[in-house]
Amino acid sequence: MKLSLAILLLSFYTVSAQQKPVETIYFEFDRYDLTDKQKTVVSSFIKNIDTSKVESIQIYGYCDDRGTDSYNFKLSNKRAFTIQNLLVRYGFKKNKIVILEGRGRIKVKTDTVKNLHETRLLNRRVDLIVVKKHNFGKDVHTSFKDKLKVGDRVYLETILFNIGSAKLTSTAKKELDNIAATLQNHSNLNFEIRGHVCCTPEIYSDGIDRDTKERRLSWNRAKTVFHYLINKKISKSRMTYVGCGNKYPLHHGDKYDRRVEFLITKI
Repeated sequence: MKLSLAILLLSFYTVSAQQKPVETIYFEFDRYDLTDKQKTVVSSFIKNIDTSKVESIQIYGYCDDRGTDSYNFKLSNKRAFTIQNLLVRYGFKKNKIVILEGRGRIKVKTDTVKNLHETRLLNRRVDLIVVKKHNFGKDVHTSFKDKLKVGDRVYLETILFNIGSAKLTSTAKKELDNIAATLQNHSNLNFEIRGHVCCTPEIYSDGIDRDTKERRLSWNRAKTVFHYLINKKISKSRMTYVGCGNKYPLHHGDKYDRRVEFLITKI
């Protein structure tokens, strides 16, 4: 495949394991800025995407194998920020961008690659991973901004936990910050925080928290979110929390069961 250093190439494909569309943006050597023509292509991508069906976007920057690790980490971050700034400039909501990360250089074995030049061109890029909203059934919502009623559940893909952990990831903290801001404007809304786990044998109702060694992992996940929101000035009188263990799998993969949900109890 012939590539030009002066032209931005956009490719669209599906990552089968994740079922997420990926938009790949290629950069010129040692550059993190884009030409006007390249900016127009990114603008076109925004105009053609149905933002109502987008849950979130993840942005990952990369570099080729030349240069030091520290330099390439900085460059890959600058490339990621360039794309984020363009998305926001063309009207995409910044709070939808849940991951913004430069991953540095992609190392290759120069003596084994057939076409080193083209390989390096392909590695100077930013990947946009568009996470689409899932339909998890009736009365399940993906935002506190939806029109809610008592008994509805709010589930967000960005509030997930690592295996055996009740600690919040940086992505989960960003989402909870957004939730806290929304809840400040909906002071009449009360809810129950429900923690969940995956991958536990049927003879057990809950998972083991690796930090506390207790079989109360789902409770600890709910409790962690409860206290995080309290620290964000959400009154504890509006919230309760409970561990649901492995009773309510979503059947969308193990990682989606390592979650918390919010059950609306009062409006």
